[in-house]
Amino acid sequence: MAEHDPNAPHHIDRTALDEAVTFTSDLIRIDTTNRGQGDGRERQAAEYVAERLTEAGLDPILLEKAPERTNVVARIEGTDPSADAVLVHGHLDVVPADASEWSVHPFSGEIRDGVVWGRGAVDMKDADAMVLATVRAWARAGIRPRRDIVLAFTADEEDSADVGSGFLADHRPELFDGCTIGISESGAYTFHPGDGRRIYPVAAGERGTGWLRLTAHGRAGHGSRINRENAVSRLTAAVTRIGEHRWPLRLTPTVRAALTELAALYGLPLPDLDDDAAVERLVADLGRAGTLVAGALRNSTNPTMLEAGYKVNVIPGTAGAHIDGRLLPGTEEEFAATLDALTGPDVAWDYYHHEPPLQAPVDTPAFAVMREALQHFDPGAHVIPYCMYGGTDAKQFSRLGIQGYGFMPLRLPEGFDYQAMFHGVDERVPVEALHFGTRVLDRTLLAL
Repeated sequence: MAEHDPNAPHHIDRTALDEAVTFTSDLIRIDTTNRGQGDGRERQAAEYVAERLTEAGLDPILLEKAPERTNVVARIEGTDPSADAVLVHGHLDVVPADASEWSVHPFSGEIRDGVVWGRGAVDMKDADAMVLATVRAWARAGIRPRRDIVLAFTADEEDSADVGSGFLADHRPELFDGCTIGISESGAYTFHPGDGRRIYPVAAGERGTGWLRLTAHGRAGHGSRINRENAVSRLTAAVTRIGEHRWPLRLTPTVRAALTELAALYGLPLPDLDDDAAVERLVADLGRAGTLVAGALRNSTNPTMLEAGYKVNVIPGTAGAHIDGRLLPGTEEEFAATLDALTGPDVAWDYYHHEPPLQAPVDTPAFAVMREALQHFDPGAHVIPYCMYGGTDAKQFSRLGIQGYGFMPLRLPEGFDYQAMFHGVDERVPVEALHFGTRVLDRTLLAL
C-alpha cells in the first residue's frame, strides 16, 4: 500500500458514500438497547462491525467482560512506526425507545425522503457507519494513513461504560499503545444560530460525571405522631437545596477560547472574561450562538430519583435520592465541599458513578487539521471549540493519557435540531449529512 497523497484524486466514491448510509440503517435495525444496570446486548452489532472490518483486510478482536456485552477493537498500521497513534471510537449501544411515540419504528432503519430514521441515527450508529465506510474505502484504494489508527466500537457507553470502554482501558490497555489523541461523538455538526451563519462546534472538553446517591437517616415511627427526625423530610430538604443551588461561574480554557472566537465572529468586543457579569452579558448578546457555551459555564446538580417508605402511615428510618451532577475541570474539590454544605449533617452522599472532567488543547496541529477539513468541504464553516455538557467514552480512554475530541462531522440543514435527536423521539439523520461526514472524516484522519 502507498502512503496517502493529499493531492491525489479523492477516493471516497459512490460505494463509500452508499456504505455509510447502508451501514447506518443496518446497525439501527440491530436492537442494542441499553436499559442500564447490566441490561444490554451489543454482540450482534459487534459481529456486524467485525465482519465489515474483516472484509477490509483488518483483524478485529471481539472482547467481553460480560456475556453479550461485546466490544470490537482493530488497528490499522500506518506508514510511520515512530508516529503517535490516533484512536477513533464509537459506541454500539443506544438508549431505550418507545415505538408507540415514533413516526416510524425506532429499529426499522428506514430510509425515507433522504433521511435515515431510527434509534442511534445520531447517537451514534451513524458515526460508526462513517468510520467503517472510510476505512473500507482506504482498503479498496490501497491507502494507508501515516499514523497507526486504532478503531474501537464499544458497549455500555449509555450507562456506566463498565463493560465497555472502562473495561478496555483498565484490562486491555496494550490495545491502545501509542495513542495520544482520540476522536469520537458530539462535535463537528452544523449549528444554525438563525442568522445565516454555519457554526461547527468541535468538542475539546467535557464536564465530569458526578452521579450522586443521597441517604438520609432518621427515626422510624408511626405516621400519626410528630417526628422531628423524619428521614423523608431531611432528604427532601437537602434535595431542594441542591436543586435550587446556583453554581458559580467558572470559565475553563476551552470555554474562554469559544467565547473569544464567537465574539470575533459576531463583531462583539471581548469583555474581561474574569468579570462574571460581563461574561453573562456576552453570552446573552450572542443570542442562539450563546447556547453553545451557556451550559458549560458552571457545574450543575439535578435531582432525578427519590426512594422512600413502604406504607403511608409508617415513617421510614431511611430515605434516598439520586442526583445527576456534572462538574467542570478544576472544580472537583469545590464540588465536593459544596455538596457537604448542601446536604447538611443528617444526609450522607457519595458518588454512585464518577468520571473526571476533560480538557484538550485547541491550539494544536490536530485541532487545526479538524478545522481545515470542515472548511474544505464547507467553505462557509465557522469552526469553534466547545465543552460538552455531558460525557462520552473519552473519559475512560483518558485514563490511558489519550486526549479526546468530539469530532464526528455532519452537515445539517437549517431547522434540523441535532441536540433534540439525542435520546429523543423520531431520531434521524439526513443522507447528505452522512456523505459530508464521511468525506470530512476521511480527510481529517489522513491529514493527521
